[in-house]
Amino acid sequence: MLSAAVEPGTVVLCRAGREKGRFLVVISSDSECVYLADGKERKLSAPKKKNIKHIQLTSTVIGTAGITDKALRGYLSNFNIGGCEACQRKM
Repeated sequence: MLSAAVEPGTVVLCRAGREKGRFLVVISSDSECVYLADGKERKLSAPKKKNIKHIQLTSTVIGTAGITDKALRGYLSNFNIGGCEACQRKM
């Protein structure tokens, strides 16, 4: 089980729902859910609420202070195209 406090800026892999198989970034979290954004379908101003059980953490953490939707899209494009090899093996 994931810890209740997922660090903002953590890149995660969605394991369920419409975003399954896509990488997003944690904007904030609480005890049961995280709020995710990718800069395209889910903007920083309207993050997706997702159950903590439906994500897989990666070891990558980015700085979210002052980041824009465009910068977030550019950063995540590397993950969504090539993927995280360790995460893909666990799928």
